[in-house]
Amino acid sequence: MAKLAPGDLAQVLSKLPRQSSENVIVGFDTADDAGVFRLSDDLALVQTVDFFTPVADDPETYGYAAAVNSINDVYAMGGTPISALSIVCYPQKGDFEILGKILAGGQRAMTEHGVVVIGGHSVDDQEMKFGYAVTGTINPNGVITNAGAKPGDLLILTKGIGTGAINTAVKKGVASSTAMAATIKAMTTSNAAASKAMVRLGANSCTDVTGFGLLGHAFEMAKASNVTLEIESANVTLLPDVIELIEAGMLTRGDKNNRTYVGDTITIADHISGPMQSALFDPQTAGGLLISLPAANADEYIAEVEGARVIGNVNENGGKLIEVK
Repeated sequence: MAKLAPGDLAQVLSKLPRQSSENVIVGFDTADDAGVFRLSDDLALVQTVDFFTPVADDPETYGYAAAVNSINDVYAMGGTPISALSIVCYPQKGDFEILGKILAGGQRAMTEHGVVVIGGHSVDDQEMKFGYAVTGTINPNGVITNAGAKPGDLLILTKGIGTGAINTAVKKGVASSTAMAATIKAMTTSNAAASKAMVRLGANSCTDVTGFGLLGHAFEMAKASNVTLEIESANVTLLPDVIELIEAGMLTRGDKNNRTYVGDTITIADHISGPMQSALFDPQTAGGLLISLPAANADEYIAEVEGARVIGNVNENGGKLIEVK
């Protein structure tokens, strides 16, 4: 089934009649990870939805990763997920034992994170898809958006990238056991701890890195914040074998779509290889957080959150939204 490219979706949304409410704290204007709606002076809802085709051979792992991917949108806003509705697209004549395992994996992840699955909806579809609509809570004064990055901040990425390329290799039977294990660990590790630490240490901005890749989501943060993000490619952690797999042609459609999405708002240094550029655009499943944090708090954050690394800094808008060095 064909999927909308990022630019296509933005064009569709731009044609919708504008809605307005004084209680909408975050809508879709800045392409943020979730919407936030104020209920009272000290309580707001964080709402998001995400689903996708299988990303693992094991159905329980697929379900678990889909759940983590969904709740991570709430964590990216600094919120706490509390409930979820499942979204199931599955062939009516399919093996329902497999579907049961997918649902079990998703529910296990939700339970481990204190989220209650209170219902859902299913449709007959020859292409399997699974995910969740998730609701979380947050104090309206504590929302962390993708629009708050400030010059002088450091950029922190909390996970390695490359799940898209590795999952493509898995489907083609050419991924190593080391790469597969690292990818499963990345996709099934939530951003709960990373989110808690960023809230405590005063992050100015955050987004989780998923389908648009590191540079696609960095583009959204830079655009929403009206800054230039400088990214040191050598500091970006890659999952095992990613460059070699990309060199072997293990790319998704996201490589082309994400480059189109970013367009000419980016400069990439000549010394950065083609495969490395593809890794930076590689669409992720349940990826890490990209955080804009005051420089004074960066060392403490890195020490507290396993896998987190400083990958760049935030500058005044210099004409381009992203500079990759």
